[in-house]
Amino acid sequence: MKPIDLLEQTVREIALTIVMPSYLKVDSIRKSDGSMLSQTDLASQQALQQKLPEIVDAPVLGEEMTYEQQQHLWHHCEQGLWVCDPIDGTNNFVSGIPHFAISVAYIQDKRAQLGVVFNPVTGECFSAQRGQGAFLNGNRLPMRHVNKTSLREAVAGLDIKRLRSPKLISSINNFSPFGALRCMGSSALDWCFIAAARYDVYLHGGQNLWDYAAGALIAEEAGVWIDTLEGDDFWSGLHTFQRSVIAACDADLFQQWRNWIRKNQ
Repeated sequence: MKPIDLLEQTVREIALTIVMPSYLKVDSIRKSDGSMLSQTDLASQQALQQKLPEIVDAPVLGEEMTYEQQQHLWHHCEQGLWVCDPIDGTNNFVSGIPHFAISVAYIQDKRAQLGVVFNPVTGECFSAQRGQGAFLNGNRLPMRHVNKTSLREAVAGLDIKRLRSPKLISSINNFSPFGALRCMGSSALDWCFIAAARYDVYLHGGQNLWDYAAGALIAEEAGVWIDTLEGDDFWSGLHTFQRSVIAACDADLFQQWRNWIRKNQ
């Protein structure tokens, strides 16, 4: 079995045996950064740490590790590293909102090579292998053709609270150029939604490595156009744990969207 198929199988198994049995039943605490943490996050991460090296023998960096552990792995395992978010969208998970996922990527030479994002409630499994395209449950992405010519028609995935430019925030709030806005609470699934052309454009002020590693690969392999607020190449900028995102599923919309953002930053 190919590594990408083994990865899908592993993620599905962990989601269905560890994550879903505690859905709607688990308590949570607040971490020091204000984000949510449940015992299921920890159990899911532990299972991933055990299973992923059986697919490709490499260390596993998880969201729920300490910052020092994450930094050590990132700076000493450049030839191969698993990156996982055991539950992306923990707040949704704990609150009973059916929009969360397990997100896993295999990174080599600072670029994601394999990626899987699985929402166990909907049964949607998004996956990609670099150079091989992106898929949703075996169907190649994107699954619909975008025929919107104006940014005014676009559905935007957008997380305003992580934007750092007061001017850009004000412009979005008062002069938004798109037709509709969605903020769903899972960065990994946001990437998959732009890959599937459910979102037309996307903007995020700062995601951690485990938030974007799998999703960005899936989007890229689906033909999504990607840039950052800083203007650097998305993958070559992986010297830190955070990446901002400007993206669109269509070249014309991407040009309009990026130009509007640059003008209003």
